[in-house]
Amino acid sequence: MLFRRKTKTGDSVEEVEKLKKLLNAKSEMVSIGAHQVRTSLSAIKWIIKMFLDGDLGKLTAEQENLLRKAYDGNDKAINLVSEILLVNKSEEVVEKKYTFSKSNIIEMIEGVIFDFSGESLWRGIEIILLKPKDKVPEIEIDKEKILVVLQNLIENAIKYSKYHGKIFVSVKTEKENIEISIKDAGIGISEDSKTKIFEKFYRTENAQKKEAMGSGIGLYTTKDIVEKHGGKIWFESKENEGTTFFVSLPISK
Repeated sequence: MLFRRKTKTGDSVEEVEKLKKLLNAKSEMVSIGAHQVRTSLSAIKWIIKMFLDGDLGKLTAEQENLLRKAYDGNDKAINLVSEILLVNKSEEVVEKKYTFSKSNIIEMIEGVIFDFSGESLWRGIEIILLKPKDKVPEIEIDKEKILVVLQNLIENAIKYSKYHGKIFVSVKTEKENIEISIKDAGIGISEDSKTKIFEKFYRTENAQKKEAMGSGIGLYTTKDIVEKHGGKIWFESKENEGTTFFVSLPISK
């Protein structure tokens, strides 16, 4: 189908804006979907690796051969998704309709921790959820997008932690907000990088040395989602000693 050229300038501008919105919505959908797929594939990868390493018992030669093929196929899928993210990263993370509903943030965090349990176990990292004594109220959020926030922050804490370290995730109610913190004892963030950490495509030098692959859009996207919820994100960090990220979200939208 050919596009008909409009004679009125206003009509042309309106069509361009509509096209921009469609492209922007597509870009964000690809980014969020790819992150979620990669998280699930990574969880599968490390569980298979545990079997191959003999952590869960001795395998027969046939079992090991089949699992090796599954591991290699899974790894190719992870690389493909990472490539999709790299291509998509050049497109703007943009406005898209947010659908808010009441959600149990504790259950969401527990689910994300479980998804990363294979990788964290393989790296010898323990993730500890510190639940408050009082019941945490349900929070009005776009659940799909806040899951991306939790996945990004917990995945980063695992990737940039030292082996056999601990990650502490805590949740508390602060007046009309829920505050989540994710603390690791990893490589930390240098003073020079602290002002750039939420910039699109930015990765610190020590992060690139620790993990070669990375798109540099995780924290940028995380900040964008949190702020669209009317929340705040910040961090405390010391190089070679660890980082704590804080996310504050309003209980009611």
